[in-house]
Amino acid sequence: MTTAQRKVGMVLCLLTIVLAVLDMQIVSAAAVPIVRDLDPAHGIDRFPWLVSAFALASAAMLPLYGRLCDTLGAKRVFVGAVATFLLGSALCGLAQSMTQLIAARAVQGLGGGGLMSVTMVVIAHLRDPDDDRNGGSGGGLGGIVAGGGMALGPWLGGFLSDHASWRWIFYVNLPIGLAVLAASALVLNLPEHPVRRPVDWAGAALAAAFSTALLLATDWGGKKYAWSSPEIIGLLCAATAGLGLFLWRQSRAAEPVLPLSLFRIPELRWGFAVQGITGAAMMCAIYYVLVYLQVARGLSSSAAGLYLLPMALGMTAAGLLAGRLRWSARTFTVTGTLTMTTVFVLLATTLGPDTSLWLVRAELLLAGIGFGQLIGQLIQLVQDAAPRPLLGVATTSIRFFQTLGNALGAALFGTMLFRLLDTDVNTIPTLRGAQHAVAVRDFVHATDLVFWCGAAVMLLGTLLATRLPRRHGADTGAPPLSRPASDQPAPDRPALDRPALDRP
Repeated sequence: MTTAQRKVGMVLCLLTIVLAVLDMQIVSAAAVPIVRDLDPAHGIDRFPWLVSAFALASAAMLPLYGRLCDTLGAKRVFVGAVATFLLGSALCGLAQSMTQLIAARAVQGLGGGGLMSVTMVVIAHLRDPDDDRNGGSGGGLGGIVAGGGMALGPWLGGFLSDHASWRWIFYVNLPIGLAVLAASALVLNLPEHPVRRPVDWAGAALAAAFSTALLLATDWGGKKYAWSSPEIIGLLCAATAGLGLFLWRQSRAAEPVLPLSLFRIPELRWGFAVQGITGAAMMCAIYYVLVYLQVARGLSSSAAGLYLLPMALGMTAAGLLAGRLRWSARTFTVTGTLTMTTVFVLLATTLGPDTSLWLVRAELLLAGIGFGQLIGQLIQLVQDAAPRPLLGVATTSIRFFQTLGNALGAALFGTMLFRLLDTDVNTIPTLRGAQHAVAVRDFVHATDLVFWCGAAVMLLGTLLATRLPRRHGADTGAPPLSRPASDQPAPDRPALDRPALDRP
């Protein structure tokens, strides 16, 4: 591909990331008009399924997308994922009931699972070998776009709902997505050499069953059902059985969707672990700071959402710095985890009933800088170390571990908070006088302990990050040793790159 084609292709990928990030954030701002229009009586009880249906379908598809990229080629899978996402978006906009909208969101999620993961595979193919010598990085650009989308999503959802119709939060995807599809057909000429192999559909189904059961258990546990209820215990047993069967299948399948031998590569083994921890910590930092602002400081949900702007700014700044600092992905990972450990310590020691809101903004800015160093750089680190024939599997796997980290983090931190509180969080804003002051004090104490737990989790992430191998020349601007020029066939590499790696 020419330099101009690479640049256009990178823009297409960044637009696709915009679609992915916006759709994670945009629906929450339109809850009231959607419920009022489709099901005023019972819609609010079913609204969480609009988020869950998308998340479940997206997570279930992640392992399969990786193998499809390696067997069919990243371009075909990229186009298919975008087209499926657009079909789901159109169906969402046309929905006439909550049931139809939930089903359409599931279709949208099937494509959405590939918008971030497969797009990062395409970016890996588009990266010029000279990018690493010049300090550039697709992961850094992805961090900039993800940060902007995270801040823009809730505002755009509210704006479209107030001034047009909630249906436009889905229709707005169509012109952008169609432009991406048209330009992809003309510009994307990826230097890939897919090998037609059978797909392990049974393994993909077991991965989907495991992740679905786990996500449902962590989403419902302690909220819709008690953790000791038969429903949650049954889901956790199903998740455990699904994981066991999945691992058994991957150890025996001729072409597994997640080859267990990938874990022999230190960069992948530790990179997956740190990404899972990062997913859990991000859930803690974003969600519980917003809860603190609403419960302890009395802000509305929309006003609290504006506090994500400093975090988005921090992620953007980290993405820009990643393009200029000649650091290795390992260095960014270590500094990013250390930064986030510091952020959680600050949150645990400074947040109180009367803490300056400017201090909260500053801490969220620092959190954005920390997460911005981790999100794109971990993906790049894994891509650089992955065997070329398994680039798609490695990339989607790290996204899969982040999804699992999000789910487990929500369960861990949520259970801790509600076990520490004697008062229902939802009733605190309705209290008055001394009762309100005591309830807020208890809530702040509980959130402090949650943030201390977040600090411990990120400290573990820092220790794991130090286990990542140092690559000779990575910090001196030398080209990466593990990736050949993208327009040339991959040469023979050491033993871990042999085709035998597809099987344990």
